[in-house]
Amino acid sequence: MPRALARWDPSAEFSELRTRLDRMLDSWPWLEGRESAWAPAIDVVRENDSLIVRADAPGVKPEDVKIEVEDDILTISGKHEEHTEEQHERYVRHERRCGSFSRSIALPTGVDASQIKATTHDGVVEVTVPLPKEAKKEAITITPTAG
Repeated sequence: MPRALARWDPSAEFSELRTRLDRMLDSWPWLEGRESAWAPAIDVVRENDSLIVRADAPGVKPEDVKIEVEDDILTISGKHEEHTEEQHERYVRHERRCGSFSRSIALPTGVDASQIKATTHDGVVEVTVPLPKEAKKEAITITPTAG
């Protein structure tokens, strides 16, 4: 069976590199006690007349999540704290994230921020953004005049 060529995606390589570097830096003892930042994975889906933004935030309490809209930018941020008594146990591998997080996405112009709703379920923050009504597009014919 012939093999297909795959297009190289450098951004995927950088993402993997960043993840590995973050994990390495988090394990260095002289950096212990610093607050680490992480970015939850998000999905943005268009359903009916809304955008649905889903952000993974496992272990984060709903009251620790902040959702803001400013200048047509939706920002989901928060903080996940780890209990200090568990930090120094005999971990063989420690990958669960703690610290602050923030993700921002641009919204279409004209979104009514007061209509945005948010819920959490099973470690996922779901934000429903009603899209503005699109203006009807009409074809206009312009006839030039002799001048």
